[in-house]
Amino acid sequence: MYDDENYDDGFDEEKLAARFNVDLWKKLFAYAREYPKILRWLATFAFLTALMEVAYPLITKGVIDEVDVYLKGGADPSFWLWGFLYFACTVVITLAIGGFIWNAGRLRTHIAHDIRKDGFANLQRLSFNFYDYRPVGWLMARMTSDSERLSNILAWGFLDLIWGFTMMIGIAIAMFVMNWKLALVVFSVMPFLGWISAKFQQRILKSARQVRATNSRITGNFNEAIMGVLTSKAFVREDANQTDFKVLTDRMHTASVTNLTHAAVYLPIVITMASLATGLALAVGGMDMIYGIIPVSTLIAFMAYTRHFFDPIEQLGHWFAEMQMAQASAERILSLIEAEPAIKDSPEVLEAMQIQARRTDASSRYAADGGEAAISMIEVQNLKFAYDASHPVIDNINLTIRKGETVAVVGPTGGGKSTLVNIICRFYEPTGGQILIDGVDYRARSLHWLQSNVGMVLQNAHVFSGSIMENIRYGRLDATDEEVIEAARTAGAHEFIEAFPSGYETNPGESGGRLSAGQKQLVSFARAILADPQILVMDEATSSVDTETEQRIQAGLQQVLKGRLALVIAHRLSTIRNANRIIVVAAGNITESGTHDELMQARGAYYELYRQQSLQEASGNLGDPVLA
Repeated sequence: MYDDENYDDGFDEEKLAARFNVDLWKKLFAYAREYPKILRWLATFAFLTALMEVAYPLITKGVIDEVDVYLKGGADPSFWLWGFLYFACTVVITLAIGGFIWNAGRLRTHIAHDIRKDGFANLQRLSFNFYDYRPVGWLMARMTSDSERLSNILAWGFLDLIWGFTMMIGIAIAMFVMNWKLALVVFSVMPFLGWISAKFQQRILKSARQVRATNSRITGNFNEAIMGVLTSKAFVREDANQTDFKVLTDRMHTASVTNLTHAAVYLPIVITMASLATGLALAVGGMDMIYGIIPVSTLIAFMAYTRHFFDPIEQLGHWFAEMQMAQASAERILSLIEAEPAIKDSPEVLEAMQIQARRTDASSRYAADGGEAAISMIEVQNLKFAYDASHPVIDNINLTIRKGETVAVVGPTGGGKSTLVNIICRFYEPTGGQILIDGVDYRARSLHWLQSNVGMVLQNAHVFSGSIMENIRYGRLDATDEEVIEAARTAGAHEFIEAFPSGYETNPGESGGRLSAGQKQLVSFARAILADPQILVMDEATSSVDTETEQRIQAGLQQVLKGRLALVIAHRLSTIRNANRIIVVAAGNITESGTHDELMQARGAYYELYRQQSLQEASGNLGDPVLA
């Protein structure tokens, strides 16, 4: 199952917990800056809301002052004027609150959309080695819960930031204007509050990281449990899986409780500081009122201002805690969006493509990189490859494949067959030696050009959601229905597709669950035929199909392979007897090379493999293959 102990997502938790990452939030706020009009409306509405809340105590003070003057024999109070001002403030604040809720919701939706779009777009660009060490659950958590969390923070947090600072500055100015001494009394608690906030910052952030990291691992565990349910039941692994999952959920529970405890302690401290400041202002202001230093209206306004002054502090404290918790999500989202593909076009290739793009129209841009020219030869020269320095997989392979030639690759499991083909297709790049296409190192050509000229039929064919027609058209999106059907005929898939009540519009189900392994393979084969590639790769494409289906594929192959460069990784050796050349790859080297008849006469490794498999076929024991 999912190995959460050994999985490293690339973050040093202790180091990152040491500080609040301002640069990271600047990068994320760039998503909000894409919508300046909404931000301006948000700032306006937040400013108006704060301004009206500052105005209410001033209206109250004005009414009390006029009543006091009236009681002392002065003019009648202008209650209608104060009432109108109060009503006007209420209308403005109502419209402002409605406006900022509407615009904050729009901004949140836009940001979530853009983050997911950028994350998914980069996932399409990243090389295969990125996925070698990142489970599906890790990626799913980034694209779902983390994206949602960050969009909420950026939208509503920005709104409360404007509202909070506007209100605090307005209240501070009003308090100093009314009575600077009482204002200093209220603000005397601020240094202690700042010290407390700094202390809680690291603790909240550290526990938040543990929550997010464990959540990713739980998502990955869910994914593996669902995808591997048949294997789990076949080997009676339910109890062991439950035990493994319990370890993760217990860890999640502990980290969540710790995080919530820190947040629960921090916010009440802010409230306590606010109450202390209010009490001090009441005590000092009450004494001054007794001695006639300040009027009662000023004391009442100060009490209101003291309470309101700490409201945004409490709210900003809440968002501060949320940002601390969300920073773990932010780091992981940006790590996904900013991840650089290990395999990409060089600056020289990109520059050449840009120059050619300026000289030609869109229809001929690929010609600059050989996109419209026929590929006549692939040369593998002194090829070496290792996933890491201590485990070499390919060691000094030399191979030439010419147009119209079919080269079959056989060998024991782990010998390097699939790795060799993946390097030729540039899913991985050599760690030594080079791959030449018509005499040019393929790294000097566009990655898109090469892979758009490669068609693949894999051992485990993937069928997407949608109809069978759409699945085959995946090979060439602009293909007509007639071309799709013709590709299916060539692949030998037309008959079983037509047997379905809905024919080509049949939905194959989740991951092709309604199709047999052989039917999915035929759909995959039709897809590759429709793509009409110059390089056709078949990675053990007939290993999971029955003999009848294999015969259909073989009949179609004779036509499809004409005029192409073909690489066939073979499981059933009987299917490659007509290959132009057969190479045996073992321990990262080509140990034998030749036609079927030549290798059989040599009585080497290929002869032994073929003889053993022939005996298995004769005894009907195909369930125990020699090759993989």
